[in-house]
This record gives sequence, structure tokens and C-alpha cells, in this order.
Amino acid sequence: MPALVNFRGDNDIRCPLDAGLYLSLAPPGDVYYPPCKRSRVTAGSLHVAFQSAINPVSSPKELPRPIDSLPDECLFEVLRRLPGDKERSISACVSKRWLMLLGGLRQEEIRDAQPLKIDLNDKADGFDEETGIDCNGCLTRCLEGKEATDVRLAAVAVGTGGRGGLGKLVIRGSNSLRGVTDLGLSTIAHGCPSLRVLSLCDVPLVTDEGLSEIVSGCHLLEKLELSQCPLISDKGLIAVAKNCPNLISLTIESCAQIGNLGFQSIGRLCPNLTFVSIKDCPLVGDQGVAGLVSSASTSLTKIKLLGLKVTDMSLALIGHYGKAVTDLVFSGLSNVSERGFWVLGNALGLQNLKSFIITSCRGVTDLGIEAVGKGCPGLETLHLRRCIFLSDNGLRAFAKAACSLENLQLEECNRITLAGVVGALLNSNAKFKSLSLVKCLGIRDIPVAPAELPSCNSLRSLTIRNCVGFGSSSLAAVGKLCPQLQNVDLSGLVGVTDDGLLPLIETCKRGLVKVSLGGCVNLTDVAVSSLAKLHGSTIQLLNLEGCKRVTDEAVMAITEGCVLLSDLDISGCSITDYGVAALTSARQLELKVLSLSGCSGVSDRSLPLLSKIGITLAGLNLQHCNLISGRVIRALGEKMWWCDILS
Repeated sequence: MPALVNFRGDNDIRCPLDAGLYLSLAPPGDVYYPPCKRSRVTAGSLHVAFQSAINPVSSPKELPRPIDSLPDECLFEVLRRLPGDKERSISACVSKRWLMLLGGLRQEEIRDAQPLKIDLNDKADGFDEETGIDCNGCLTRCLEGKEATDVRLAAVAVGTGGRGGLGKLVIRGSNSLRGVTDLGLSTIAHGCPSLRVLSLCDVPLVTDEGLSEIVSGCHLLEKLELSQCPLISDKGLIAVAKNCPNLISLTIESCAQIGNLGFQSIGRLCPNLTFVSIKDCPLVGDQGVAGLVSSASTSLTKIKLLGLKVTDMSLALIGHYGKAVTDLVFSGLSNVSERGFWVLGNALGLQNLKSFIITSCRGVTDLGIEAVGKGCPGLETLHLRRCIFLSDNGLRAFAKAACSLENLQLEECNRITLAGVVGALLNSNAKFKSLSLVKCLGIRDIPVAPAELPSCNSLRSLTIRNCVGFGSSSLAAVGKLCPQLQNVDLSGLVGVTDDGLLPLIETCKRGLVKVSLGGCVNLTDVAVSSLAKLHGSTIQLLNLEGCKRVTDEAVMAITEGCVLLSDLDISGCSITDYGVAALTSARQLELKVLSLSGCSGVSDRSLPLLSKIGITLAGLNLQHCNLISGRVIRALGEKMWWCDILS
């Protein structure tokens, strides 16, 4: 058998033919492979020809295969009259030539084929072809890297036809020697008319011809993603617009040849389009955005513009025509000024806008963001990242104008200070529930927390992460300001001590549910023990990663007070085997996730105790525990087979 089949274990199958006919097929689910004992195919003398092709004799000179001498036109007529999908899949395994011919079969060519009597030895006998292929689009195939070749695409096209049809195809990267080309896409176009989702990423050999071919055969296409396709231009996108009226979602990224004409055609001919994302396409400007939003204004609900050379005109058009838009994402729009955001809000067309995410846009100023707050009455979520010209005045004005705001996130907005944050909280509406501040260097600690402050009773979630200037006095003031908090994330606040955390813990009246204190290196057992005592009946998640001053004493308080805790992270804390023993002996605890990563005081003696936690534990992190041996971890893994253990 080694002379017939050479299987290398990497999904490559070598047919027992000439070396020039070796092929690489898709995973076993794409093409049917016959069993060792050949099944009987009653197709007259054609059966003999197939068997002689599939099972050649040891020396080609002894008995040549007559069917291989046929030209492609004749062999195509033979293969399209095979009785069913199973027979076509078997034939695809014969050679690359047969596979590519079968991949070139269109569904209508198979369906319309008439029974044909074929006999290479002039013997009349034939069969009727099957009809009614069911392509309901239930299968998904993903080809990445070296697996992305034309041969594998042909195998997918042939193998999925009889199994419900191909619904989603994702191609990421391309084989450096035999990458995906227009030929491979044409096999999908011919064999997979049920395709609804197509994603092409980093396929430098695919051109407009390949994209046009696939959309001309796949009219049901609803979602298209093109990323790093340098040879696809407006011509290909126009073909998509003409052939895919059901298109709902379109993502174009880093396609240097696609410009305004393509998007104008999409806006004019795709009335069902609801989502569009354009990123790093240098030829796309205001005309493309205008043609897109003005034509598809009744259906377009989500728009993402990233790294484009559009100007204030595009924002004005979105503000005027975007009556159905609910989600906007702008990033790296360097040519948009303050006037663009001012017009965006004052055009009064974004009445249904719910979520707005802005990153690295210099046009976001106090005046512009206030106009957005006034012109978008339904806005619920605003995320501002690296908006360097936004100050406290603009933040306060926006919070006062945004009557439906629920979630505000500020990241790397360094002109925002604590005074601006407090002003925004006090001017917010009764629906405001979540505030997040990440890497805002302008937020500094105040000398002393005020004795009395107005309260923001609506806020439920507070995140202040990696704001290096934020300290204990500021945290104490925030605690007095927000007495109804349930979720608190203070990760990376190295300046916070027990004196700052204790007032917040004591003033939270609803009961904390999720608390993340990772990286707060100055917190001690005192604060953690108070947290467990005051909020143990409600807390479900507690993250103390990197709190080096937290010891077994805090773990004891956690085991005694926290009855609902399911996720505990004490990585890098000063925990010993005694603390682990306390955790395992707490009967009321039903932990699902426990992390002990980097706990240098935990040794092999703790691991037998961990099995007593019970079957509720689904995840256990024991990485970087130097006193724990691999042998003991393996034994624990065998005993706790239901738990995912990281070591």
C-alpha cells in the first residue's frame, strides 16, 4: 500500500496516479472518500473506466487508462452526468484535473444534463442524473495560511454540494506558492450558489474577475468582507452591487484600489444594506460616503469610518441622512474639524443614534461634543478615546445635554480632570449607570475629600483603571458621590490605600457584586476583610491580582463572609498553603474560577486539598507557582477531570 497512498498526517492526500496529479484536498468533511472495499457503481462501461482510473496497475505501460486520453470538453460531459453527489466526490479524488473540472460545474449544468450513453469502447449504456440539489447554506468552511489554495476551494465546492450547501466561506492569508486565485473562487461560484457570507483577507492574487465571478453565481450573498485585497477595485465592488441585492453587511479594509464609485453603486443598488465598515482605503472620500448614506439612508443602521480622508462634508451628510443610524464609529479622521462634529449634531438627523465611539479625532472639542449631546436625544453610550482637545467644560455640557446617556467611557483624554468628572456626574440624567476612566493622566488626587457632596444615585458601575494620579482622597470623594455602586474596577491604581477604599466600601448601600482591585499594591488585609464583611452577601467576583500585601488573613475573611463568590483571583498575593486550606474547607463557597498564579507560598501540599472544592470548579490557574511540581498537577488533573487547569 505505500506505493499507492502516502499519508503524511497534514490533510494532504496523494492519489495513486502520476506524480504530476498529486493534489491537496480540504478536511475529510468536504470530500467523500471511498472505503477500502470499493462500492458498486452501476453505470455501464463508464464504471469500468472509472475503476481503471482510480485503481491503476503497477506499471502504466501494462494497461493505459483510456479515459485520461479524453480532452477536457469530453471529460466534462462525462463528469457532469454522474448520478449523484457521492459519485462526484469520489471522482474528485482521482486527480487534480478531475477535481478542477468538477469544481467548474455549475448547478444548472448538473440539473439540466440529460441522460447520456457513454462507452469508450463503443458500447451503448448510460444513466439518469440526479436533480434538485438542496443548498440551504448550513455549512461553514475556513481556509487559513498554507491551506488556502485553489485546489482546496475546488474540494470545498464539490464536497459541500450534497451536504446542505455552503453558507459561509472565510479565507485568511494565502499559500505562498499556490495561493488563492480567481480560478479557485470560480469553483465556489459554480458549486455553491447558497453562499451567504464571504470573507477574504490577505489574498493578493484575487482580482476583480474573481470577485465578479463569485457574486454572479452567489446571488444570495448577504455579508461581504474584503481585507488587504490589493487587486480588487471599484469594478469588483460594482459587480457586487449589481448581483447581490440582498447584501446586508459590507466591510472593506486596506483595499487601496476601491474608491468612491464602488460605494456609490452599493448605496444605489443594495437597498437592504444595514452595516458598512470602511477602513484605511485612501481613495474613499466624501463622494463615496455621500453616495452610500444618501441612497441607503432608510436602511443603514451601523456605520464605521476608520482612517479615511473624509472631511466635514461626510459628517454633515451622515447627520442629515442618518435617520435610521443607531451605531456610529469614527477613528483616525484627521481631516475632520470641530465644524464637522458641530454640524453632525445640529443637522438633527441622528434622532435614533444609540452608540457613538470616537477614537483619535482632533475635531472632538467642547463645542462639537456639546452639539452631539443636544442633537442626539437617544444617545445611550459614548466612548471617547484619545480626544486630546476635549476638556472639563465640554464634558459637563455634554452630560447636561445628553438626556438618555447611560454609559460614558473616557480613555486617554488627558485634559479631563476630576472636577470635570464630578461635574458630569452631577449634571447627568437619572438613566446614567456606568462611568469608565482609563489612562486619563489629567485626573489627579485631591488633598482632602470634601465632608459633604451631592450624590449621583443612578450610577451602578464605576471603572477607574490605570489613572496613575488618582489616589485615596479622590476615591473617598467618589465613594461619597456614588452611594449606589454595584460594580467597581480600580485596577492599576497604585496610589490607592485602605484609607481610600474603606470609605467607598462603607458608603455603598446596594451591595457590591463585582470588585476588581488588581494592581492596587498598597491595599492590605484590613480593606479586603472589611469588603468581605460588609458585602459578602452580594459579592460574586473578586479580583486581587498583584495585591502583594494581601495574606491568608484576608482569605480567611473571604471564606467566612462571601457566600455567593464564584470567581476569585488572588494571583501574586502573599497566600500560603494555610490560605488554600481555608478556601477548600469553606462549605458555603461554590467557586467556579480560582486563580493562584504566582503565589510563591503555595506548594504541593495544597493540591490534594483543592479536589475538595467540588465539581463546581471549572477553571484553576496554577501558573508560575514555583513550589508546585508538574507531577502533582498532572495527578490533580486526572482527579479533577472536569476542571480546566492552567499550569
